[in-house]
Amino acid sequence: MKTKLITNLLLLFFLTTASFAQTDREYWVKELVKMADPVLVSLSNDQLKTNMVVEQSSFDYGNRSSFAPLEAFGRLMAGMAPWLELGADQTKEGKLREKYIYLFHKSIYNAVNPASKDYMNFSKGSQPLVDASFLAQAFLRAPTQLWDPLSKETKKMVVNAFKNSRNVINIPYNNWLLFAGTIEAFLVKFTDEADYARIEYALNKHMDWYVGDGLYSDGKFYHWDYYNSFVIHPMLIDIVNVLQNTKHSLRKLDKKVIKRAQRYGVILERQISPEGTFPVVGRSIVYRFGAFQALSQLALLEQLPEKISEGQVRSGLTAVLKRLSEANGLYDKNGWLQIGVIGHQPDMGEAYITTGSLYLHSFGFLPLGLPASHSFWTSPPEPWTNVKVWRGDTDVKKDHFVN
Repeated sequence: MKTKLITNLLLLFFLTTASFAQTDREYWVKELVKMADPVLVSLSNDQLKTNMVVEQSSFDYGNRSSFAPLEAFGRLMAGMAPWLELGADQTKEGKLREKYIYLFHKSIYNAVNPASKDYMNFSKGSQPLVDASFLAQAFLRAPTQLWDPLSKETKKMVVNAFKNSRNVINIPYNNWLLFAGTIEAFLVKFTDEADYARIEYALNKHMDWYVGDGLYSDGKFYHWDYYNSFVIHPMLIDIVNVLQNTKHSLRKLDKKVIKRAQRYGVILERQISPEGTFPVVGRSIVYRFGAFQALSQLALLEQLPEKISEGQVRSGLTAVLKRLSEANGLYDKNGWLQIGVIGHQPDMGEAYITTGSLYLHSFGFLPLGLPASHSFWTSPPEPWTNVKVWRGDTDVKKDHFVN
């Protein structure tokens, strides 16, 4: 009788605990809005430049604080946009989205309005091209919630700002071509003022720069870093997706672009160790969770490779996110991201890194654009590849090169 009572009490305890357990999705949402608050609350109140303390690894490239506000805003929104595109509803999460959609609309007005204190630098120096393109990506990923509700005045100011970012005369002969191409893809989708030559050049050069096995070189030489995930695969996909609604011949690249991205997605999933870590190699590693954007985007687009399941991808990405998020020093005392991978490691940032740059971290959060009822979120958790390999599972399949 006593044993049965103890068993029943333990069962009640576990059931009660389970009912209050935080789901993977709830954890992701919590971390996303924690990151977003300082940027969007400040910018919506026209106080981002006042409130944002800009950290730089060094000043070898001069003072880059004039670039940091657009870096933070554009990069945050490119990662956050798919979640906001789900729109508001009466759920707790839906009400959160309503809040951040509202903050975005106020923020974008201040960012592009020349009369605002927080009017951003879209034209001085080369860097604004990069972050204008990330902001353009946000509009491409959430047209219904981020673009359509804007006033005609605000839309005109956004278009003017993006056109100003074209002022970079000598665009570096590498992944930067895709920044120029993404601005034009925005103009294709939302205006009739695009320069298709910039899109064509960006796409054609990257087809030339494909080195095989899902990897593109970054210009003439291949770089062992995560720029295939930070920029190359995601922007190729987003640009080619825009072309699907045109008659342009390069729209036919869609299958090739996805096939290559899927191979790279397999590689990225295999980068996740059993402990939720990943190889710290190459430049811009302080972009943290952004290293997995390409895999996250495939999940969002429901284009994951057949050999990896939604459950294992979600579990692996959640493990990485927790390792990154639970490190002391990720944020400063006011909630701004700090340079580093695990916590604050300022020497890990290149000379071009500022506080604003770090918001590329948001790019890993793209699967939040799938509704909570989607199988990506509801499927049972599964071990990812390296968990199965290193615990000695006998059913792990061999890996193969893909042309």
